[in-house]
Amino acid sequence: MLNTSDILETIQMIQQENLDVRTITMGISLFDCMDSDIDRSCQKVYDKITRSAGRLVEVGRMLEGKYGVPIINKRISVTPIAMLVGASGGDPVKYALTLEKAAVALGVDLIGGFSALVHKGFSAGDRELIEAIPEALAQTTRLCSSVNVGSTKSGINMDAVKLLGHTVRRAAELTQDNNCVGATKLVIFCNAPEDNPFMAGAFHGPGEPDCVIHVGVSGPGVVRAVLQKTPDDCDLTAVAELIKRTAFKITRIGQLVGTEAAAMLGVPFGIVDLSLAPTPAVGDSVAHILEEMGLGRCGTHGTTAALALLNDAVKKGGVMASSSVGGLSGAFIPVSEDAGMIEAARCGTLTLDKLEAMTAVCSVGLDMIAVPGDTPASTISAIIADEAAIGMVNSKTTAVRVIPAIGQPEGAELEFGGLFGSAPVMPVHKESAEVFIARGGRIPAPLQSLKN
Repeated sequence: MLNTSDILETIQMIQQENLDVRTITMGISLFDCMDSDIDRSCQKVYDKITRSAGRLVEVGRMLEGKYGVPIINKRISVTPIAMLVGASGGDPVKYALTLEKAAVALGVDLIGGFSALVHKGFSAGDRELIEAIPEALAQTTRLCSSVNVGSTKSGINMDAVKLLGHTVRRAAELTQDNNCVGATKLVIFCNAPEDNPFMAGAFHGPGEPDCVIHVGVSGPGVVRAVLQKTPDDCDLTAVAELIKRTAFKITRIGQLVGTEAAAMLGVPFGIVDLSLAPTPAVGDSVAHILEEMGLGRCGTHGTTAALALLNDAVKKGGVMASSSVGGLSGAFIPVSEDAGMIEAARCGTLTLDKLEAMTAVCSVGLDMIAVPGDTPASTISAIIADEAAIGMVNSKTTAVRVIPAIGQPEGAELEFGGLFGSAPVMPVHKESAEVFIARGGRIPAPLQSLKN
């Protein structure tokens, strides 16, 4: 039952504390669009996406008006396109342009799924798609790409990791005149979830329904506002309880919007991803939540412990609010998209090494981090390998989205605007990992994989 105080509290969350539904994402299977002729396949892809998601933006706007909750993005995710390339052959960029054309026609913000799943090796179409990613991202504005290179069950495909170091650099080089934005739309995963509504890593997994609606909620500002009202002598058990209760309320809003959107569109409801997704807006920062717990600056000693508390409390609150929690669900730490992270990186408190430690206890991983433009591909591959190892051993999703700032030194900044914010160029270790990465092969799955 809702009472007056619950309603007033929710209104305050929306008006003053940046609460929003970050995205409603329609997942669409493209298995029935496979064809031995790539042009016929592309036409089938366009027809199915525009038919399935024809009312997605309209429904999102209707729900915004009905409940007064901002729905920031309307997005689409599709079957990993490498699977279609394996059937049709041909230039994968044709599929990229088809997805872009469909996204523009529907008015959605982003479309994800220019993806490949290569955690145990390359199958038909995988290598071709990965090699086409830089060109595809340079020729599109709404397309997002991802590659899964490892899992707890399979280990890490180091041949793919090696290839992707060059792919990331090339994506940045081809968009150098636009702040290297190509690299911002490419995520490299370990243990990638099939039902993630957040970009740039969203794709529609092979085990998903033909069409489904997922919702991603956000609310760092709400959590921070709650903690601002607590006294400094409030112990951490009580802090965790407050965060848990707040996450419950945030998740209920996502559940409401998601189930109603699915009903209006006539498709199944999938999951609520209850991740705390920050923005560069003042008061909407995960870093500032950690600082409200008592840290002088995000990145100082104690940051990893505070983040572990936050992530766990968010998950516990969310699973009590919905039986359909999925995706990534936790706390995101994308440097360029979080005002507090940007400040901490600028002053040097938050380093790449500290971020790597933090990724062991939070959602996803090294996200939206700019590195010097002369960073070699082997170093980028080594960063990917380190993060994949954390995910593999800890049975969690980890990811890397780094942006080589071509032509820019350490200390410079890339300005993306909007939700992508600005990225201070952070230093990387100068010592080479070239020989290690060049070995290739596969890092075997850990003992944790033997759970049967």
